[in-house]
Amino acid sequence: MLRPCWDERLAAAAVRREGEQASRRRRRVEQVEGRRVRVEGRELLNFCSNDYLGLAASPAGVAALQQAAAQHGLGSAGSALVCGHHALHARFEREAAEWLAYERALFLPSGYQANLMVLQGLLTAGDLCVQDKLNHACLIDGARLAGAELRRYRHADTEAALRQLQARPEALALLASDSVFSMDGDLAPLRALAGIAADEQALLLIDEAHGVGVFGPEGRGACAAAGLSAQQVPVLTVPLGKAFGAQGALVLGEAALIDHLLQSARPYLFSTAALPALAAALSANLHSLRQADDRREQLQQRVRHFREGAKRRGLPVLDSTSPIQPLLLGANARALALAAALEERGYWVSAIRPPSVPTGQARLRITLTVQHRHADIDGLLDALAASLDTLGTGP
Repeated sequence: MLRPCWDERLAAAAVRREGEQASRRRRRVEQVEGRRVRVEGRELLNFCSNDYLGLAASPAGVAALQQAAAQHGLGSAGSALVCGHHALHARFEREAAEWLAYERALFLPSGYQANLMVLQGLLTAGDLCVQDKLNHACLIDGARLAGAELRRYRHADTEAALRQLQARPEALALLASDSVFSMDGDLAPLRALAGIAADEQALLLIDEAHGVGVFGPEGRGACAAAGLSAQQVPVLTVPLGKAFGAQGALVLGEAALIDHLLQSARPYLFSTAALPALAAALSANLHSLRQADDRREQLQQRVRHFREGAKRRGLPVLDSTSPIQPLLLGANARALALAAALEERGYWVSAIRPPSVPTGQARLRITLTVQHRHADIDGLLDALAASLDTLGTGP
């Protein structure tokens, strides 16, 4: 019997992706100037960036990065528990823990790694992990990696979450949710989730990737905006590639929990520590972010302006008060066609298709930043309406 051929599997997968119009390609960004980008030779207005507060090009952050790189070099040269934990990492962790009112913080190179670390480090076979069906992939993958029983409840359905926890009262349990859902833009019912977790003695983990910087006093996130404390949300993960304008992630919790993860979580133990210069830049951006209440208000003004304009034009945007404004289209082909039509008009908005969203729910994920002007938003809305008219109502 002949062993199956890898070439056949790869070819079949490529054919399937093409048939489903699910193939992706990386676009080459050549220059970024605020809200404008040059993509493969074309100047476009960027409406798919997560740089909500415009801190990716923060002068203070860039200067801190350059100075630290000149003084300390580029790489950390080892994992955090060997020789990679730098004084700049430690400073950023202390500053972040104080800002978010948690006992300890741990800094990692990426948000995906952070959630894998937490779930793999805390859960084991026989434990129960209950999650919203629209959680980010890294939360789902983390539970699977841990070998725990993963149960997923209908999006934002707190009664379903409660039933799933109550179905296994004997199990050590963890309840996990995004605070702001990355593809729908809506906020989780955070206070209800915290109440359920407390009642069922489950550990609550919230991922604030799209909440920190945008919501709450001093930009402390959707949990802070909901009035939730570190005791009510014992584990907080904060990916830093959105409003922070950089890269990396924080995990925050009590000292005993953070020390357990530091000692035992394989994604942390066996990864090279992040660049020390990156930690210096993040410290600078943290200071800017805390002082950015005016930018947060300007961002909300842009969200309101977009939603009012979309409503007047009858555009099918989902209900969201965050900078993520999805326009639901259904078929992959329709999302791709609308994205291409917008690009011809000078706007860059990515078509989002499965597996990032469920089958049949392809969309444009429009993101707003403080750098957009109202005229930019009006131009995009007009382009959307005209392009949809041209495409018609077919699939």
